[in-house]
Amino acid sequence: MKIELKALSETDDRNIFEMIDEIGLGENGFTTNFPEHDFDQFKASLPRLVEISVGINLPEGYVPQTIYWMYINDYPVAYGKLRHRLNERLAEYGGHIGYIVRPSERGKGYGKLFLSELVKKAKDLGIEKLLLTCDEVNIKSRKVIESNSGTLEGINKGICKYWIQL
Repeated sequence: MKIELKALSETDDRNIFEMIDEIGLGENGFTTNFPEHDFDQFKASLPRLVEISVGINLPEGYVPQTIYWMYINDYPVAYGKLRHRLNERLAEYGGHIGYIVRPSERGKGYGKLFLSELVKKAKDLGIEKLLLTCDEVNIKSRKVIESNSGTLEGINKGICKYWIQL
């Protein structure tokens, strides 16, 4: 099995768009950056998202974040966001990493694999302690985080807060 992580780029193509279209707006607290299900809108949004990844003209309340796609055998199966630092809001909900596996590829262990690859990317950025949050009722996400050495700090208002020491 060939596993590859690719950062979002201006050359992303219809394969990525089709994955995003399948995912929809997101679920369980994860939202996509692509509310319009239109390929031209998708392509037009890519340069701005590249700017955000390097901290150019960040909107109020944003931090730099890199969007990653995980490919299995050259097929995109997951979408993740790695935030380069936390702000007050992300420290309560959202954390450093958010991820989602496309519905047709769930149940194959890709969530666990993707998170482990995103943890490596976070370490490369110099992050020493990684925060992840998920809904208390999202048992699958909790298991994915725990299988990647996530330690539960607590649960507040239905939100689990996990830390991974890098």
